[in-house]
Amino acid sequence: MELMEIGKIAKEMKYELAKLSTEKKNQGILAAAEGLERDADKILAANAVDMENGRNRQMPQGLLDRLLLTEDRIHQMAEGLRQVVALPDPIGEMLGSTRRPNGLEIGKRRVPIGVVGVIYEARPNVTADVFGLCFKTGNAVILKGGSDAITSNKAIVESIQRSLESCGLMPKSVQLIEDTSRTTTEKFMKMNEYVDLLIPRGGAGLIRTVVENATIPVIETGTGNCHIYVDETADLAMACDIVENAKTQRIGVCNACESLVVHEDIAGAFLPMLETRLRAKQVEIRSDSRAGRYLKESVPATEEDWGKEYLDLIISVKTVSDIDEAIRHINSYNTGHSDAIVTTSYDHARQFLDEIDAACVYVNASTRFTDGFEFGFGAEIGISTQKLHARGPMGLEALTSTKYIIYGNGQIRE
Repeated sequence: MELMEIGKIAKEMKYELAKLSTEKKNQGILAAAEGLERDADKILAANAVDMENGRNRQMPQGLLDRLLLTEDRIHQMAEGLRQVVALPDPIGEMLGSTRRPNGLEIGKRRVPIGVVGVIYEARPNVTADVFGLCFKTGNAVILKGGSDAITSNKAIVESIQRSLESCGLMPKSVQLIEDTSRTTTEKFMKMNEYVDLLIPRGGAGLIRTVVENATIPVIETGTGNCHIYVDETADLAMACDIVENAKTQRIGVCNACESLVVHEDIAGAFLPMLETRLRAKQVEIRSDSRAGRYLKESVPATEEDWGKEYLDLIISVKTVSDIDEAIRHINSYNTGHSDAIVTTSYDHARQFLDEIDAACVYVNASTRFTDGFEFGFGAEIGISTQKLHARGPMGLEALTSTKYIIYGNGQIRE
C-alpha cells in the first residue's frame, strides 16, 4: 500500500477510535492478546526467518537478543496487553476546572493525540506494545519497523488485525509500512498532514536521524549510557549483585549498565569481587588507571568509553574521590536515561536523587527496572529522555493530549 494511502486511512481511523468506549477498546486489546498466543507458531516461524537473516549479516549479539522471539516472550507480549486492559482509561479524565468571574466554567480533559507514528529497529515486541497503548488511548498508529524484523512485524500486525476484525473493531487502526527503504522512511518523517506525533525507538543513529530530519513533532527516546555509582558506604555484596544484573541480565537493552563509577576508598575491596563475577559472564572491563591497579584483566579506558552505549559485554570503570565528583562525571557523560547509586548513606542517596539529571534515578536497585512493564504500565511506547510532555517510560498518559472544555450561558466578550 502507498504511504499516502496509509496516512489517509490512519487519519480516518483516529476520529473513529476517539468514539470508542473503554469497554470496546479493552475488548479489542484482549482479543489481540489471545490472538498473539494462538498465532505463536506463525509468529515464531516468521521470527526464525529474521534471525537467520540477522546471523547471516553478522548482526551483533545484543541486537540478535532484541530481535529474538520465544514462546515465553510472546506470552509476555500478550500479558503486557492484558495489563494495559486492567489499567484505567485516561481518555475523558478531567484534570480540574475553574469558574471565572464572568460565570464561564473552564475545565481540561484528556484526549487522544490522534495518529502516532513509530519508527523502530530490530524489536518485534514493540509492535504489540505500541498497538496496545495506542488502542487504549484511542490513537491510530502507523508502524515503521526496520528490515531486520520485517517478517516478524508483519506476522504480529496481521495477527492483531485479524483479532480486531473478529470483534468488528477497525483492523486498520494499526498499520505497518512494509517498505523498509530509506526513501520511504524519509517521506514518513515528513507526513505532517496525517501524523500528529513521531516516536523513534532504536540506536543513537536512528534517533538522531529522526530528530534532525522529521517535520512531525518528535518525542525523543534516547540511548542508554546508564551508570551505577558504588559509594564508600555501600554494601559490597549488594553492589556486586546489582552491577552484575544491570550489566549482564540482558546486554542489548537501553537500561543495561554501561558505566560503573566507584569510590576510591572501596575500590581495592570491591573491584576484585566484581571482576570475578563479571569474568564469569565474559564481560570486558575498560578502566581508568586507578581502577586498573585492582583488576587482573582490564583495558585502559579512553575518553570515548565514558560516554559509550556498548550494547555488549563491556563495561567502563571510573574511580572518584567523593560523591560530588561522581555526580559531575555522570551528568557529563550520561544520556539522561537511568542512573543508580549503591549506598547506605541517607544523605548520599538524597544528594544523588536531587542532583543526577536523568529520567530515572535509583537507590540500591538495578537500572534494568526502567521499563513500562516493570513500572506497572503494562507496556511502554518508549523511554523518553527529553523533558517536554513526557519523560521516562511512556505509558498511557504519555499518549494523551488535552483540550479545554468551556461551558457558558450566553457570555460575550466586551
